[in-house]
Amino acid sequence: MKLPLTEYIEHAMDQGVYDKLPEGTFVGRIPGCLGVIAFGETLPACEKELRSALEDWLLVGLKLGHELPVIGGIDLNTVPENESVEAS
Repeated sequence: MKLPLTEYIEHAMDQGVYDKLPEGTFVGRIPGCLGVIAFGETLPACEKELRSALEDWLLVGLKLGHELPVIGGIDLNTVPENESVEAS
């Protein structure tokens, strides 16, 4: 069984959009994940950088309590029933 965060990342990466730039490098982004963008000399390098950017974006978003998009039916904004929410 995969963890929800792992599944979320996999679904988000499946939505990745890549373009080849005029100089031959690549740019990738994930629609709905504002600011998640990466560049690479090759498509595999761009994919690797995009995954890293997504992971960093998610960690910061979770830590700061940002509203994250629901991807693949996974909502990381909900608090599991067995955990309580601390008052700020």
